[in-house]
Order: sequence, then C-alpha cells, then structure tokens
Amino acid sequence: MTALLSTTLFPTLMILAGAGDALTMRIPNWLNILIALLFFPMALLTGMPVVDIGLHVAVGVGMFVLGFALFSLGLFGGGDAKLLAAAGLWLGWPDLLNFLVVTAIAGGILALCVGAWSVIRFNSELQDGSIFRRFRSVKPNVPYGYAFAIGAVLSFPETWWFSAAG
Repeated sequence: MTALLSTTLFPTLMILAGAGDALTMRIPNWLNILIALLFFPMALLTGMPVVDIGLHVAVGVGMFVLGFALFSLGLFGGGDAKLLAAAGLWLGWPDLLNFLVVTAIAGGILALCVGAWSVIRFNSELQDGSIFRRFRSVKPNVPYGYAFAIGAVLSFPETWWFSAAG
C-alpha cells in the first residue's frame, strides 16, 4: 500500500491542482497545503533518510522564494507560487531540474496556445491592424498549474519515490 501511495499520491494531487487551475484559474490554498503536508508522512513511511528530508525541505523553501519573486513580478499567481513550493518539496534535488525543464516546455506551449487563442478571439481586429496595438496591452491569463501538473507527471517516475517503491 505504501508503494502504491508513494508513486501515485503526488501526481494525482498535482493533476487535481492543474485541472482546477485550467478550469477556474485558481489553485485553492487547502490543496497546496495538503500536497505539502502529505510529503512528511509519505517520506517517513517510505524510509526516506532524514538528510534527504532536510534537502527536500530546503528545495521546497527555495521554490517558495522563487515562486514569491515571480508572483511579486506579476508573472505567477499566488496559487502557482505555492504549488511550485509544494512540488519542490516532493521532488527535492536533483529531480527538481527535470521537473522545471518539463514544466517550462509545457508552460511555453501552453502560453503559446493561450496567446494564439487570444489572437483568434480578436480576429476582427486583425483586419485593420489594431490587434497589434491591443496585443501589447492584453495579458492573457495562463493556468500554469496545468503546466506544473504535466511537469510533475512526466518527471515523477524518475524520482526517489519510484526507486523506494521497488
């Protein structure tokens, strides 16, 4: 049972967060807190060494600082910043790098799709060229939780959790 939980709990919760963000543009605090808090019993149940738990916590704190900076710059929502921290806690180092690369690619594709959709919505403005003036002032909302979920699901099989599950 522990092996099943250690390999499915985090990806399932990330999918839930990503789907919720895609549908509502919100990631609830309770879900971010749940993802973060469930790390600790799972780490203990699977026998993660205390030193590794400390490294995971350090990565989670680092991702919170990064997420807060991105939130302060207006690049992320608050839920995205907290979800990044919770994901960092679960993934630790060096598995975080793979997650960040996959998430960046998924986020880039998602941003292009959202941007393209915005252009399509303003199709009538393409005729007179006003779309280009408007495009600079329009900031499409991108549900980055969706990209985080993709990054988590695709990178998680390479993590400590799968090797611990046997």
